[in-house]
Amino acid sequence: MLDLNALSLAELFDTLTADGSLRRLATAARDEDLAGVGDITTSSLVSPQRMATASVTGRAAGVVAGLRAVPAVLEAFGGNVACECAVDDGDAVAADTVLATLSGALSDMLAVERTLLNLVGRLCGVATVTRSFVDAIAGTRAVICDTRKTTPGLRSLEKYAVRCGGATLHRVGLHDAALYKDNHLAHVPPDALPDALTKAIGAVRDGRDIRFVEVEVDTTDQLRDVLGLAEGLVDLVLLDNMSLGDLADAVALRDATAPRIGLEASGGVTGETVTAIAATGVDRISVGALTHGACSLDVGLDIA
Repeated sequence: MLDLNALSLAELFDTLTADGSLRRLATAARDEDLAGVGDITTSSLVSPQRMATASVTGRAAGVVAGLRAVPAVLEAFGGNVACECAVDDGDAVAADTVLATLSGALSDMLAVERTLLNLVGRLCGVATVTRSFVDAIAGTRAVICDTRKTTPGLRSLEKYAVRCGGATLHRVGLHDAALYKDNHLAHVPPDALPDALTKAIGAVRDGRDIRFVEVEVDTTDQLRDVLGLAEGLVDLVLLDNMSLGDLADAVALRDATAPRIGLEASGGVTGETVTAIAATGVDRISVGALTHGACSLDVGLDIA
């Protein structure tokens, strides 16, 4: 299966939006604002022939994401506005940096303004908080990963923004990787876990090209069972809500018994705790806050 993390940002954007999700999102945003009627404020005052230029400006410092989505949004709102980007997605910018310049019909510009700023501001916010986590673990072996705790309808774009911030993508959805979590395994008796996982993983891998197989564990005994499975069954183990001491012990156990398997720490990771978690030697740290906890960056539109 295609390695999303090996793609350039441009390639990743095209891949994640190839399913039409961006077009559907832009159309839905247009319809909820214009409702088939239009911008009644603008139409009462501004001639459709009036042309203008405008600057899309980041009011606060941050990491840019979402500029590649702007043309699709403009097209959904009529396509009478052009965009010229001044910076690239993934760039870190200072406050009051012009991100892009719009030119075209003023009426169309005013109609699309809020949707465009909502989307770019949201994605810049995700990229900015992601970069802060990535910077916090610089120099360790760990990488920061996202989760499926994304805004409904924005999964592809928020994952793109995570990559703009420098993190590593986890699975896109339930279809491209297998992650056996505690709720999947709650009905399995401890002594039956190895056999149950061997059978299930064999079935999920049969005839499928998937990104990885991962199993969540809560205890050292569970970890030992998973590490003892036949080579090639499990790629990653998710260490859920473990203390720093338990994480370090898990790394030592993995190194001694199954060094081929990656370890991923998860559960309530914050900017204050992520550096210490990385220092335990885990390979990956998944952070739901990259998406569910991100605040939109302040982005404004200034008509010239």
